[in-house]
Amino acid sequence: MAREFSMETFFKALADRTRLRLLHLMGDEELCVCFFVEVLKTNQPKISRHLAYLRRAGVVSARREGKWMHYRVTEPPHEHAARIFREVRVWLREEPEMLRDRARLAKVCCALQPPVQLRSAPRPASFSA
Repeated sequence: MAREFSMETFFKALADRTRLRLLHLMGDEELCVCFFVEVLKTNQPKISRHLAYLRRAGVVSARREGKWMHYRVTEPPHEHAARIFREVRVWLREEPEMLRDRARLAKVCCALQPPVQLRSAPRPASFSA
């Protein structure tokens, strides 16, 4: 049974800087939670709580692959929320902190010798090959 869309939950999800950073890091691809931990330099339970909030708000979906959890941005089901969400994501692309996060993600994903906790992690598609 699909949960009813909550405008309040949607706006609360967008009102937190860490959640905005997570959304921007995902961009248009799927990311393993381990990369968020490394890029944002915070612990996994905190990242997971933020990702759970984004899922409840209807802007992130998740899937498990073995021991790895992968997250991706999904457009909200409500047309007005979807329009606002698209604009927020465009705005995030211009923010200096968000650009630094993406640069750190690229550095971590493309490192010849990634941090130990990321050595067996599935790399994002845009950083593979």
